[in-house]
Amino acid sequence: MDQGAVGAGEPVARPDQVSLGVLVAAVPRFKVDEAAEVCGVAERRRRGELPPHVTAYLTMALFLFADDGVERVAQRVTGALSEFGIWDAGWRPPTSSAITQARERLGRDVLRETFYRVAEPAATAETRGAWLRQWRLTAIDGFGLDLPDTAENAAEFGHAGNDRSRSAFPKARVVAVVECGSHAFMDAEVGPWNRGEKAMAASLLISISSDWLLLAERRFYSFATFSAATMTGAALCWRAPAQLVLPALKVLPDGTYLSALVDPAIRGRERGELFDEARSGAKPDPAAAHVVRVVEYDVPGPDGRELVRLITNITDPDAVTAGELAGAHQRRWEEETANGLLKSVLRGPGRVLRSKSPDLVHQEIWAYLLIHYAISSVSTRS
Repeated sequence: MDQGAVGAGEPVARPDQVSLGVLVAAVPRFKVDEAAEVCGVAERRRRGELPPHVTAYLTMALFLFADDGVERVAQRVTGALSEFGIWDAGWRPPTSSAITQARERLGRDVLRETFYRVAEPAATAETRGAWLRQWRLTAIDGFGLDLPDTAENAAEFGHAGNDRSRSAFPKARVVAVVECGSHAFMDAEVGPWNRGEKAMAASLLISISSDWLLLAERRFYSFATFSAATMTGAALCWRAPAQLVLPALKVLPDGTYLSALVDPAIRGRERGELFDEARSGAKPDPAAAHVVRVVEYDVPGPDGRELVRLITNITDPDAVTAGELAGAHQRRWEEETANGLLKSVLRGPGRVLRSKSPDLVHQEIWAYLLIHYAISSVSTRS
């Protein structure tokens, strides 16, 4: 593995290259069954109803073959599901109404729980662009999805904009952590549009792995979010917001410098003492301050040259160079590739989701995330 290389990622697969066999391999039935058990759905099944695992795979198939009608999808996939022991060959393909009722029984949580059991890093030691030295490159970002304009969806998810100029459709917000080398979503949070990205990121940052290098744009920065990510032991490389004051405490041989992030609630003498402590080489209480290394460079911007400031908790220049960090941060755009695959390739550009109730919206989004994971896995490992 060329762990110092930060290059282009592997090509992404299209949905028409993904068979149900690939989906079942990436999302095995036993994990769907575990999720249904945890959510209590398996216990509620009545005789004659589709089992939860069948409904789960039919739901994913609806969004794998998004251009087809509900009954057409059921007809085309039941034979394949039978080959994998998921469908009883003696059953008839269900009607559109039966599938909707089965999806309502499945609820919003089973596919989310399935995703948590399935999603894991897909890149191997040979995957191009997946690593910076010993760290797995990952990124966090958010995106929105348009929903059917029903009163229920509007009440739960809201609209973008305001009463004078609001979006035509209700919008759900998704914040996700992506593996840069494979484009695989590894964790995600789904919520209403008016819930901020930083607030949604908080629940994701606490579970990142210590062998990752997490990349983030400046809108994700706050002392609290950076602290939560630092406490996991992961390496971080985030773009600093323009208004963040970063006094140079020590200039390093490579031209980068050490600074300190201090809890903004701390003022006056105590704040100055924390900077003095960091300047002396001591390690401040992480609840109050963090020593960071600052990498600064210019890039072309709309008004000439734009200053980019990166903050990282990798303070030793020998551990990773400033150039490597700048190059790695450009890999954050692999998250945009992952988002585009889900929003434009899987769902179709400008297309509104199918689901007209909040529970089914959540279910549909997690189905898309599972399909996306299957596609990313096969394109990375093939």
